[in-house]
Formats: sequence, structure tokens, C-alpha cells
Amino acid sequence: MADKQLVYVGTYSEPILFGTGQVLDGKGKGIYAFRFDPERGALEPLGIAEGVRNASYIAFDPSRRFLYCVNELKEFEGKASGTVSAFRIDPATGALTFLNMKASHGTDPCHLVVDRTGRNVLVANFASGSVCVLPVAADGSLRDASCVIQHEGSSVDPRRQAGPHAHAVEIDAANRFVFVPELGADKVMIYAFDAGRGMLTPNTRQRFVAVAPGAGPRQLVMHPNGRFAYLINELSSTMSAYAYDAASGSLHELQTLSTLPEGFAGHSTCAEVQITPSGRFLYGSNRGHDSIAIYAVDREDGMLTLVGHESTRGRIPRNFEVSPAGEFLAVANQDTNNIAMFRIDENTGRLSPTGSEVEAGTPICVRFL
Repeated sequence: MADKQLVYVGTYSEPILFGTGQVLDGKGKGIYAFRFDPERGALEPLGIAEGVRNASYIAFDPSRRFLYCVNELKEFEGKASGTVSAFRIDPATGALTFLNMKASHGTDPCHLVVDRTGRNVLVANFASGSVCVLPVAADGSLRDASCVIQHEGSSVDPRRQAGPHAHAVEIDAANRFVFVPELGADKVMIYAFDAGRGMLTPNTRQRFVAVAPGAGPRQLVMHPNGRFAYLINELSSTMSAYAYDAASGSLHELQTLSTLPEGFAGHSTCAEVQITPSGRFLYGSNRGHDSIAIYAVDREDGMLTLVGHESTRGRIPRNFEVSPAGEFLAVANQDTNNIAMFRIDENTGRLSPTGSEVEAGTPICVRFL
């Protein structure tokens, strides 16, 4: 029998004001835990770590013993800041034990990663447009910030790009360079990273890569072979491919494709981007069209070919993730409060629903342990 895996889902538990001016009433209760059965392609509810406020993104340390989440808030201890929370994972039950919480030194933190040594958590603060590094103690708890960098700039969309909006953090395979898509300034910021000191400094060879005005870069993922990177642009509903020079930390654009089917005339924006462990297939989510865009990846030159689209079986697919073995894809549909499971065709990359759907209030992030 195949081993069952733990899956965690972060949710909005309180009202949240988006950059669009929309207020969403969070229906979640905290961080939901599930057991995934790969034989059936099904999620089995385990329980909820209740009271975790607006846990809108989740990340694990390399040892898979600790879980970290952003708390997408505007104020903490009387200051304009969200927070990051640390938990210990019980591998037998999936239960989470709260360790501590630290300020993210910016408002509405929306994304975080743990570096490849497990010594630092890196956080993107969306509303204030900044990036923060929080060192990790030996017991998994968080220390005070070792580095905070405030972004500047704006772009052509007066409503969404009046100021900086850092939207994600990605680290290269060597743990040497960090990439921060800056939706408000239409740039991907590039930093040299010192894991020992928990410090970011602007990359000397290429401080940033600019995208098309109004594109709104949101999230970036590195190819498993370390030679390419893929950026999903929220506002223009496009996917950009880049060649990556690991020695200099620089990106060179190869192509940009639409994430939407030809002829679609409705309103839609992008959210998550993920790649399979094999590096053969790339996926992006469309919120409005409510689909996953599927691309085949040429592993020699990094170029993309659109394969097609698959309905997410819900509305506003905020986030999704490919399972560690590359066999399944789980989608968090924000507005319909459901997680839908899909099987990945290993030959074509196409998705087929497994029939498993579970409820979670306003799900924002789904992660396989």
C-alpha cells in the first residue's frame, strides 16, 4: 500500500481587504490538516489548528519537522506589520504545536519560503512592498528579523500598481540568489543571499529584470535542472520563461505566452505557478476563467508549449500544488471553499479529476508535506 502523506491548507479566518478594493469575508478556522491517499487520489480530514489568523501561505523546513505560515494582517503590537507563525509538526497525527510568532516588518505578508539550510524564513509583504528575513532557532522557533528591504516604485495600473507590492520569494538551488516578484513595480528583484547571516543584498550583476508594463509579476518557480525560471504575471494573465545563469544570478527572457484560451473575453487574473519534479510540465492558475493552464516544457531550451486548460471544479483557484512524486495536483478554490484533486497524465501533463473534493473555509494555500 502506498504511503499516505500529510497535506495542510491555510485559510482566511477574518475579513481581508485586497488591492482591488474588494473585501473578502474569511470563512476559515485556521490551518486544516488532511491525510492524502495516493491510491484513491483522495484527501481525508484530520483536524484543524484553530485560531491561526489569516494563514494565507504555508512553507515547511527541509527536515519537514516545522511548518511556518504568514498571518496576513495589517497591525501587530501596535505597529504596521503582519506576522509569521512557527509550528512543530506531529508526523503521526498531523497536529501542529504553536512555537512562536514574529513580526514580518511589513503589512499583509502573502508568501514565504524556508531557505535550503533551514536557517531562515524569507517573507514577502504585499501591501507595504517589502521583503524580510527571519532566522530560525534550533528548536524551529523564529528569531527577530535579520534583514528588511523596502521596495520602491510603481507602474501603469493606477489602482493595482500605485506603489510597491512584493508578492513572492523564490530561492535558487544553490541557496545563493533570491528572487522577489514585485507586482507594483513590474520587476523581479534579484538579491544575493547569505544564509549564515540571514542577509539579502542587491545582486551586482543584475539587480532586477523588468517585465512588460502592467503585467504584474506575481510568483516565480525555478526549473529542477536549475537552468530556467518561470514567472506568472497576475494582471496580464501571461507566463514568462527565462534562461537562468546560476553563476551570476541573472535572468534572460525567452518567451511570454497567455495563460488563457484564445477568444476568452471575460475578466481573469493569475495566481500560482508550479512545475512537476521531472521538469516536463508547468501549470498556472486563472482566477475568473477558473482553470489550470497546462504547458509542456522543453527541458533542453526551456521553451513552453501550451497543452490546454482544465477546470478547477470551483471558483477563484488562489493556489495549487503538485504532489512530491509529480502524480497529483491539489487546487484550493478560494470562493467555493473546496480543495479539488487531479491526477497528472505522465505523458501529456493533462489533468483529470480524481473525484475527491473536501471542504475548507476560504482556502488560500495547499501544501503537501
